[in-house]
This record gives sequence, C-alpha cells and structure tokens, in this order.
Amino acid sequence: MVQNRHKQHWPDHLPQNLSLPAQSMYDNLVLATRSNPTKASVVFYGHSLSYQDISIIIDKLGAYLQKTCGVKTGDRVILDMQSSPQFICAYYACLAIGAVVVPISPMNVSEEIDHYCTDSGARVAITAQAAVEEFQDVLTKNKIDHLIVATYSDYIDASIVGDIPDEFSAARQTFSDSRMTSWHDTQQHAEIADFTPVSPESLAAILYTSGTTGNPKGCMHTHRTLMHTTMGAVLWEGMKDDTVILATAPMFHVTGMQHSMNAGIFSGATIVILPRWSPSVAGELIETYRCTHWANVPTMVVDLLADASVAGRDLSSLINIFGGGTSMPEAVAQKLYERCQVRYMEAYGMTETISQTHMNPHQDLRKQCLGIPTFDTESTVIDPETLEELGPNETGEIISCGPQLMMGYWQRDDANKEAFIDIDGKRFFRTGDLGRYDTDGFFYISDRIKRMINAAGYKVWPAEVEATLYKHPAIKEVAIISSPDNRRGETVKAVVVLKEEHAASTTESQIIDWSREHMASYKIPRAVTFTKELPRSGTGKIQWRLLQDEEWAAKQSNTH
Repeated sequence: MVQNRHKQHWPDHLPQNLSLPAQSMYDNLVLATRSNPTKASVVFYGHSLSYQDISIIIDKLGAYLQKTCGVKTGDRVILDMQSSPQFICAYYACLAIGAVVVPISPMNVSEEIDHYCTDSGARVAITAQAAVEEFQDVLTKNKIDHLIVATYSDYIDASIVGDIPDEFSAARQTFSDSRMTSWHDTQQHAEIADFTPVSPESLAAILYTSGTTGNPKGCMHTHRTLMHTTMGAVLWEGMKDDTVILATAPMFHVTGMQHSMNAGIFSGATIVILPRWSPSVAGELIETYRCTHWANVPTMVVDLLADASVAGRDLSSLINIFGGGTSMPEAVAQKLYERCQVRYMEAYGMTETISQTHMNPHQDLRKQCLGIPTFDTESTVIDPETLEELGPNETGEIISCGPQLMMGYWQRDDANKEAFIDIDGKRFFRTGDLGRYDTDGFFYISDRIKRMINAAGYKVWPAEVEATLYKHPAIKEVAIISSPDNRRGETVKAVVVLKEEHAASTTESQIIDWSREHMASYKIPRAVTFTKELPRSGTGKIQWRLLQDEEWAAKQSNTH
C-alpha cells in the first residue's frame, strides 16, 4: 500500500488537493491581462513589457502561424530559443491557436535539431538569429516549411543594463530564404489570431528527454498536466500578483518553464529574465527590481554568494529560493540563510512529470532532501527487480503517481511499457532513481538505476553521447562516464579506444573540438582519456560502471 505518512508534515495553510480551473494554459494569460493590463509582465535587459504588450505580440504571432504558416490545432511547432520575451510570446502563441509547443535547448546543433523536427513532425520552427545556422540542414532537406527568426535586441534597453552578451545585443539581420521570416515582420500584420478553445486534456507540449538507449523521447503533456504543477508551484512557493520573479533557469527546461514562466503568468507576476547566467547581474536585478522569488540550480547560489560585487547588494526582497536537479550543499544553504534570511527549498521532479512531484514543506525544509509528495501525488519505493513495495529507510526505485504524469512518450509504445507500473489500479511512473523515504515520509535520493550524468542540473545521457562519438572517424570504442567536478558536481568524461591507424595522430583536444560541432555544449566531454581496451563483462558488455568507480576513487584520493 502506498504510504501517506508525509501528510502529518503537510503545510497547515495549504490544501492537500488541487481543484484545477477548467481552462487552458493560454487562458491564464488572458485572465492576467484582463486583471492588470498595464502591469509589467516581463523585464528583459532593462526593457519592460506589460501584460497588454505581450498579449498583442502573441495575437499577431499566432495569426501569422495560422494564416501564413498554416498551423492548425494539434500541429507541432519547434521553439528553439533562450529565455526571453520572445520565448514566452512564442510559447503562448502556440497554445492560443491550439498548437503543440516543442521547446528544445538553444544549445542543440543541427544533428539534434534534425531529430526533433523528424520525430515530432513539426513543419514550423521559431528560433533566434544565433541558431539560424543550425537550421540550415533541415531547411536544405525540406524538413520544415517555415522558420521564424527572432532578434533578442528588439526587446532590450541597452541604456539601462550594463554589459549585454553579443547574442542578445546583436542587430536584426535579413534573410534571403523565402521560408525564413523575421519575428519583426510577423508583428507588422494587422490580423489577430483566431483563438482556438481546447480541452484541458488536449496536448499542449512535447518536451524531449533522453534515456539509457537511443535518441531523445518526447514527453507528451496536456494543458491539465501543465496546469497542475503550475498552480502547485504558485501555492507552494507563495506567489501572488505582487510577486517579482528572477528567471535564471532556462525556460525550455521544466524548472524555468513551470516555476518562472508559467507560474509567473498564472499569478500575474512580473518576470525579470536573465538568460545568460551572471552572478553580478543577478545581484543587480534582485536589488533593482526587488525580486521576491528565484528558481535555480544550487551552483547559481554558490556563484552569487561568492561574487565580490554582490556583497554590497540589498537582497532582502527575496522570500522564496527554490531549486532542484542536484542537492544543495549544507554549508552553502547555511551561508544563504545568513546572507538573505531565506531557507533554500529543495524539490524533485522530472520532464516526465513536468517538474515537481516532491517539495520540502515550508515549516520543515530539510537539507539534501527531495521533500514530500506534493498535491494529489503519491510516491513510494519498490524493489526494481521484484517490483515489490519496500518500507521506510529501505533503498529501492522511487515511483510516483499523480495528475502531473505525462500521457506517455510520443510515438514510443515500447518505452511506455517500460516506464509505467500499476499498483492498486493506479499508474505509477518509474523514475529510475534509487532512494528511500524515512519514517516521516520525506524522500531522499541515493543513486541512479538509469545511467545518467547530472552536470550542474543538466541531464546528460551517456548512451546518446556515445552514439554521436561513434561517428568520429578515429574512434573504435568509447565509454562515457561521470567525473567529479568541484563546481558542477559531476561532469562528462570519455574513455576512448582509437582505431589503430589513428592512434598516433589523434589528440584529446581534437575529440573535444569535434564534439562541439556535433552535440549541445553541456553534453561535450570535458576530459578524454585513451586506453588500449575497455573492460568487459563475461557477456561482452562494456563495464562503464567499473571505469566510473575508478575515476571517482582516483579523483577523491587526490583531494585528500
């Protein structure tokens, strides 16, 4: 029987169940605009856009998608952008016309983009100037019909904020390809979108995640699954219409999407976007705009507290600092409390659950703890082999059931069969994470069943990196393992066996440089070692875990 002992630690001021509004995610924006049209919705490098402003932008972009690009209800649209006003407007424009938004990392390169376009069936993509080159291949192959290209500098005020990265300050370009249209041109049309009513059960977004084998899989989320963790974040983190969010977590990822963007829109808050992490600028923004809420990864907190320019900043406006992806070191959490009088709120979730399944309750914020199951969510621990349920403090695989669970993987019935398990007639998702719950019902993570590297909150799946590296002409065999990293927690390392004819001429830096051209930056091996052969099991499988254990033991012995 799934345990519910955590209910005794439930926050007194919160309901245990959510009554979700029978509306789409786009309706959240409509209601926020109606309530306070002139209020600042988004602040981006000094430039402020009101709720009315972004609603007009969304209407015109939605009309262009409908009437020029031919996007219909249920069609998928690729969204490849940094966190920005354009990301928010493109996301909501897709939802406004009943389309399905497919957010992907702006760090992706052409090979990865090809997979997302092919797998999702999207014929339209929205990107930024800096990523246009990576779309040339899918344009050449006629895999997309329309590419809308945004210029970040359209919505910045260079006179207010100091140094702005070149990617965001660059002037608008023109393109000769008739299939490419500038974002600016989509805003010159008088039409507005034909709002498309959709059911809460309608597909709203496909978010890609990788796994132990093969290419990334698309997690199908409806308006209802999105609404559940959006509304849950607003209530649990105490967001209101006077909330000011510092948005540093990327919006293509579930943390930034749900806890910065969608929760901000739902609550009618102001979202202050910092797309390229800089602790000094973050300190300036918190002080200038009196930011109250900040969702992040712990490395950002480490950077903020260590930056000398932030030491004199007034950070007293912060009331909720939330994060996950990796544990917050206890010493850093204490330093944060001493500096800001705010206890760090740790949580746990996945792309498959559109962010949180567990959060720490306000009155009992435990360190390096996933928290307790959130609204309408049940979790337990099972033996991953026998699937039998385990008791308190017994380590096994964490599984969860709740309204935020994805419908399934896009066109992957095989993966769906492996991902879910039925208990007492309820559908539970197998997280692949090993952990336990204590006698109070708080959950803790200890290891992974799935082979995955967590580099500063970015999930890197070794099988995917290996599959790409096998395309390198000099590589005979490769094993991707994690290596300890003081700042990122762990990072990516490649152990490589070279083909005999390339052994004398191939260097570590050549492998790394090649990787930069073929995979997103966070997946690139930060270290490469060469070996004559890889260890194998009796059945011939590469023993990656043996290599990984040796790597961690060697690095840790060097630090003592």
